[in-house]
Amino acid sequence: MSGTLAGGGAAARRRLLDLTFQALALAILFLALAALGALVADVWADGASRLSWDFLTGFPSRRAENAGIWHALTGSIFVILVTGALAVPVGVGAAIYLEEYGTRSLSARIIEINITNLAAVPSIIYGLLGLGLFVRMLGMGRSVLAGASTLALLVLPVVILSTREALRAVPPSIREGSYALGATKWQTIWYQVLPVALPGILTGTILALSRAIGETAPLLTIGALTFVAFAPDSIWSPFTVLPIQIFNWVSRPQAEFQVNAAAGILVLLALLLTMNAAAIWLRDRYQKKLT
Repeated sequence: MSGTLAGGGAAARRRLLDLTFQALALAILFLALAALGALVADVWADGASRLSWDFLTGFPSRRAENAGIWHALTGSIFVILVTGALAVPVGVGAAIYLEEYGTRSLSARIIEINITNLAAVPSIIYGLLGLGLFVRMLGMGRSVLAGASTLALLVLPVVILSTREALRAVPPSIREGSYALGATKWQTIWYQVLPVALPGILTGTILALSRAIGETAPLLTIGALTFVAFAPDSIWSPFTVLPIQIFNWVSRPQAEFQVNAAAGILVLLALLLTMNAAAIWLRDRYQKKLT
């Protein structure tokens, strides 16, 4: 009888600890959401009145009421598209090699350790690397291609790690069934493994690009311009991006430019939310196809 009571008391304590942990985690979540909501509300109160079609399609000006954000918006979109074109094929290919072909080799282990370490390197280090490699050594200058290449190096470890996790989540039975039907290893990867892992790969890729679109330090390091009176029209054009334009406005003492900065933050948030919504939509779409 005493053993039963002791066991019941231990189970009650575990349930109490579990409920306490859940309550603590929920409180921290609400606290974080409240802080985020307060920040967004403050930015909205400052910059919502400045949002207009003229603001979105206008170019920079010394007069705050005439300044627009079109050059920075198109620069951000252009840079992030080139970044994705450079980082995604290399990242997915590297992940496939590490996960499907080289998991037991010494070289694959060394590469995996370095990738894990690179994922935690501060972004300013990538900016210095881009300055020395792309801007000076390869002669790209202050171009969209130099900025996109630097950001591609920044997000490449994240793309590789997220792709590997998506590949690991594929049930072994899918590979075994494909091999049993006579498919080669590459046919199994291309026709069976990648379609199943695609939702996870897309989600990780979009989240990595969402991080890149908000980066400022690497682009400032390679010499991205803070004042550009035109939108980029090629990968060799000088450029600026939304975070740099926001930083430029914030650094000015006039209150009108502070309002412009708040409006620019709202545009950047809208762009980030659009990218994340696209990731969710693509993930759900491919998951429905698989089911």
